[in-house]
Amino acid sequence: MRTRVHRARVSHDRWLVSYADFITLLFAFFVVLYASANADKKKQQDVSVAIDAAFRSLGIFASATRSPAVTAGAAATADQPVVPMNIVMGEDVLAPAAVKSDLERIRRDLTQALSNQVATHTVSIKMGRDGLVISLREAGFFASGSATPKSATLPTLRQIAARLGATPYDLRIEGHTDNVPIRNEEFDSNWDLSSARATRIARLILDQKLIAPDRVSAAGYAEFHPVAPNETPEGRSENRRIDLVVLPRAQIDFSSPAKAGVPSQPNGTWRKITDE
Repeated sequence: MRTRVHRARVSHDRWLVSYADFITLLFAFFVVLYASANADKKKQQDVSVAIDAAFRSLGIFASATRSPAVTAGAAATADQPVVPMNIVMGEDVLAPAAVKSDLERIRRDLTQALSNQVATHTVSIKMGRDGLVISLREAGFFASGSATPKSATLPTLRQIAARLGATPYDLRIEGHTDNVPIRNEEFDSNWDLSSARATRIARLILDQKLIAPDRVSAAGYAEFHPVAPNETPEGRSENRRIDLVVLPRAQIDFSSPAKAGVPSQPNGTWRKITDE
């Protein structure tokens, strides 16, 4: 009689077990990534709030900042607003170091563009206490005792306006004189002369339609902000000038690294220039 031998059946589906384990691990991995991403968003919001508070204390951000967009899943409470992590250049939102770096770049560009005027000492460009200072010497822009700019100054003013019009900074135009008293048919004092010169330059710049009128102001300082001693003709010549001060809306003292971020309040007779 023939005996049947029962052989065990070999399964070819054991790979499914390993595949299922792999899928389970992959699913767990993506769950962990998702959880980590949500935790990072909360940390970013906390860091943003801390940065915002620090800049507010330095006076860099305005008291009423822009309200950031709140995306789905990211709620912002009224007492803890979300501030964007990337602080880009714009009105009163640029950090002091970034502002100084940008003004230095503008200084280099203007120095190159106005190289002829710089070489003849009718224009000087340097960093000052409040920002970038573009000094226009009286000898190159005005007749003695007059507030009417020379017609030859228009190309220079056009170059300056074109360069500054592409920036987010304000422009304060300051008139300065020496300490020699003036009294003629048009002006009773150096205050009148310095203010009139600043206003005339401001009007010429606004006529170029390259800078918004709300970014431009004019100030008369008479002889009270000299850059050289008035005891010599050379010193008095340097003091008779128009300073174009390029400064951020939140003013920063650039004269010393230790003072960066400290608001400064200049003194002078102010006139706000508007486009009529």
